[in-house]
Amino acid sequence: MKAKWLALLFVLPFAVFFIAFQLAPLVWVAVSSFYSDTYEAWGFGNYSDILTSPFYLQAMKFSLDISFWSSIYGLLIALVGSYSLRQLGPTKLHDFVMSFTNMTSNFAGVPLAFAFVILLGLNGTLTLILRKYGLMSSFNLYSRDGLIVLYTYFQIPLGVLLLYPAFDGLREDWKESAALLGAGKWRFWRYIGLPVLAPALMGTFVILLANALGAYATVYALTTGNFNVVPVRIAALVSGDISLDPNMGSALAILLVLLMAVITLVHQWLLRRSYVNVR
Repeated sequence: MKAKWLALLFVLPFAVFFIAFQLAPLVWVAVSSFYSDTYEAWGFGNYSDILTSPFYLQAMKFSLDISFWSSIYGLLIALVGSYSLRQLGPTKLHDFVMSFTNMTSNFAGVPLAFAFVILLGLNGTLTLILRKYGLMSSFNLYSRDGLIVLYTYFQIPLGVLLLYPAFDGLREDWKESAALLGAGKWRFWRYIGLPVLAPALMGTFVILLANALGAYATVYALTTGNFNVVPVRIAALVSGDISLDPNMGSALAILLVLLMAVITLVHQWLLRRSYVNVR
């Protein structure tokens, strides 16, 4: 009992910080989202305005569109990269790539936006080179496609760090047994490899999606807030760049949380189905 009380005592600082910086702000945002400055009353006025406004619905559409495709591309590239790193084994190149991945996973925000402007902006280094040789004609970094490329870049390192340990679940003797039974590489990955990796793939996809949906500094620094995505709209409502309405911003934030909750529930349902299929 003494050891348990001692353990609880050490957990107490974490619990205090978790309540103060996670639960309390979320509760405050949830409560304030029900007060409408427009109607000067409590209710669902903010949510009604958001769900009937083409402007806010467009922000949600763009956020989901960019987040979904950047997560898909990042997941596929991270999957191939993680498998290739696993095949390399403990070599100097392997250690260098893992160290580089750890470093670039923290390279985001304003520095990343500035780097992409230098490389792929309208007069960026790579843009001018590719345009000179006729390999690029209509790419625009500040458009939807440009943002997907930018988001995909910071999704890849996170995807590699999350997927790399998952390959420990694939045993080498499974490949050998499948080969002895006449199964080629495609059939091995179709019936053994991918089903075993499915929980990790779905979990990584959800994390990448959440990472992209909440990204703010990078897209704001790149477009100076002119591209209509949910985090930029929340920041504009809170900072008062156009009109100060933090309660509307709270409602947008809660809708973003609910969206992620729905995605997480679907993810858990798919996980249960994948575990049943593997068994």
